[in-house]
Amino acid sequence: MPCRAARRLYKTLGRRGTFLLILGTGKTCWGVSFLVDPPPEAPGLELLTDLCSLRHWSWLWIVCGLITFTSAFLPIGRDKLGFSTALIPPTVWAIAYTYAVLTGEYSRGGFVAIWYLTSHCGVIMWAATVPEYSVPRAPRSARRGKGA
Repeated sequence: MPCRAARRLYKTLGRRGTFLLILGTGKTCWGVSFLVDPPPEAPGLELLTDLCSLRHWSWLWIVCGLITFTSAFLPIGRDKLGFSTALIPPTVWAIAYTYAVLTGEYSRGGFVAIWYLTSHCGVIMWAATVPEYSVPRAPRSARRGKGA
């Protein structure tokens, strides 16, 4: 029974929807962690914490995560909002860490910014280009054989 439900859910979501569902869940949980138990110090995020606390910034992750999660259930081809929204929190964090490096506040911030830009933003941008369904190209030898 659980396998049948999982197959039906996957069929409903597709590849892109499944990715958005996982991504949205992760972003929402990450945001909730800052809301429930924010770290006492947030080195590298001073650009953000000078404006408001991490508890307030957690809502950026939560709202974007929920939009991303919800976009997983949209019809195929209408998921652009989910992918676009998923980019916002890691981009904001990457900007904050880059700023911290440039101002000398957090020398490690450059590596953290690159991590956000590659493992978050880069993966999201790549996944946004993956078609829902793709048919592999026929092998070269099979194409040659038809004409010969």
